[in-house]
Amino acid sequence: MHARWNSARLLWRALVAAGLGLLAGSSTRTEAAPAFVPKVVNSSTIPANGDVNPYGVAFVPAGFPSGGLIAPGDVLVANFNDSGNLQGTGTTIVSFSPNGALAPPGTATVFFSSPLAGLDTALGVLRGGFVIVGNVPTTDGTYATIGQGALQVIDRHGDLVGTLSDSTFLDSPWDLAIDDEGDHARIFVSNVLSGTVTRVDVAVGSTNVMVLRETIIGQNYAHAPNGAALVVGPTGLAFDRKTGALYVASTADNAIFAVTNAAHATGAVNKGIPVFSDPSLRGPLALRFAPNGNLLTANGDAFNADPLHPSEIVEFTTNGRFVREYDVDSSQGGAFGIDTVLGEDAPFNYAVIDDVTNNLSVSRQPGE
Repeated sequence: MHARWNSARLLWRALVAAGLGLLAGSSTRTEAAPAFVPKVVNSSTIPANGDVNPYGVAFVPAGFPSGGLIAPGDVLVANFNDSGNLQGTGTTIVSFSPNGALAPPGTATVFFSSPLAGLDTALGVLRGGFVIVGNVPTTDGTYATIGQGALQVIDRHGDLVGTLSDSTFLDSPWDLAIDDEGDHARIFVSNVLSGTVTRVDVAVGSTNVMVLRETIIGQNYAHAPNGAALVVGPTGLAFDRKTGALYVASTADNAIFAVTNAAHATGAVNKGIPVFSDPSLRGPLALRFAPNGNLLTANGDAFNADPLHPSEIVEFTTNGRFVREYDVDSSQGGAFGIDTVLGEDAPFNYAVIDDVTNNLSVSRQPGE
């Protein structure tokens, strides 16, 4: 989907800039002298089968059971394209131990090989011992052959233990956020083909995850085919346990919305409350809380593209105040997946994908 080139220097500069925003909370767009230098680890996300176009990224949380292929602090990445760069045909989740050896191209460790194609941004980890991944498949890389998606449940050994598929509630899982209570959880899922957001309430057992109920809590988000991105619609989700609000990055609306009472809602709102619609948005994708309590969204340049501000992460407050923006890549379409670790003294708490170069970068960012 994108040309590849070495962006280690650019990613270093971007992550330092990100750290400045997360530390200082500055509302200016000008660079400042760095208050700290984060430790950055860069790795290729390309496994031996040649899958490219990494979308989803997720940290393995503290408390995750031992004895498997992954451990707390590890990072998982889901690939959307196959070695032929056809969209919606990638089948691998690769894993990284940031304190271990860096992965050169073609050597990323495969945690899971999926029977379903088109693994996307809907990637998360339950601390009870399971990985959740969504997919939106095609047979030839085009929207004309796009098909029904699903959520797959994978155990810590990399084995598939369940598949959640529903044409109403989970027609096209594109991204997700998890409210994890240990023995039960709420999995919020954005569906890119129907323009909806679903809450999936699950019980987390020792060997599998059982669905208790499914509820559409947000609807009418703009969604449409897209020549470069295949499809655009609601994408990134971030849940605030303090307020009960679920923030939704709606790519085609070029805006961020908030669905109130998301954990307990019994029906769907029309998009929710508009929170952030700023000229700095250029098709928001992944959405996460920063360690300092602000929100971060990746911009994929599908809307309002600006050659002077390509592939950006935008930081803003929950009340809609712009804080900072910085580039992940010097070309457009590179910013996609983000994940963070909140409230833990982890060696790394920030991970970002560059799907132009097929790279993962992780660092330590300051909290509040």
